[in-house]
Amino acid sequence: MPLSDDQPHTRTRLPIGEQPSSPPTLGQSRPLRALLTVLVVVTLLVVAISIANRGRPDPGSGGSSADRAAPSASSGAGPAASGDQPVGTTANGIASGFPHTEQGAQSAATNYAVAIGSADMFRADSRHTIVATIADPGAVGALQGRLDQGFGGDTAARYGLDAQGRAPKGLTFVSRTVPVGTKSTGYNDGDAKVEVWCTGLTGLAGERSVQPVTANWFTLTLSLHWAGSDWKLTDFTSRQGPAPMPGDQQAATAEEITGAVQQFGGFRYAR
Repeated sequence: MPLSDDQPHTRTRLPIGEQPSSPPTLGQSRPLRALLTVLVVVTLLVVAISIANRGRPDPGSGGSSADRAAPSASSGAGPAASGDQPVGTTANGIASGFPHTEQGAQSAATNYAVAIGSADMFRADSRHTIVATIADPGAVGALQGRLDQGFGGDTAARYGLDAQGRAPKGLTFVSRTVPVGTKSTGYNDGDAKVEVWCTGLTGLAGERSVQPVTANWFTLTLSLHWAGSDWKLTDFTSRQGPAPMPGDQQAATAEEITGAVQQFGGFRYAR
């Protein structure tokens, strides 16, 4: 017999331990997952910052910027390049106005080495101008005589140049000195001695050349004197090397060398 809705309902109460529990919903697990993600990201950022700052010098430590940039002696890289500001003045195309410092003397020696090794030294008029520009007034006469003998006459003829230092028609005479490094071997307020390690190019470029352009390595030792407002040359010597092992590289054609010499200009050097 069916019961009517008017009959009282019976409610069954289970013990607490036997009541069914509902499974955790997706919404309940999201806070934990988000927290773990944040912790992982923060950890990775801390590690990345630590690696980036490793080896960075302390901003508060003493010493100049050049000192802080110099590699350690055990690095094998050698002294770091230096020179805060290239000189901004020239005399007859040669840098001038060098600081009255040891670094200023090295800068002067480097630029004077470039001038002494240039093609202009093979022409009497330009050679005399160079000597008058870079030499100490008291040393001009002695240096002029040495350099006239070293670059004129037989030397010029050996490279195929005429008495005026001009190359044969259709050929280009090349003489360039490129400083590789420099060091001071003596310094005081009045005098300095600087060694400049160089590589150089010398020869005649062109199809009919019998004196092709070759590279050589040498070291110039320049003695300088502070002449009141600039470092000036008083004496110099030259010796061969040190020369590195020649590389396995195909030599350029005469046309390529001629084009390079005519298209690529030289430099003035701060150091």
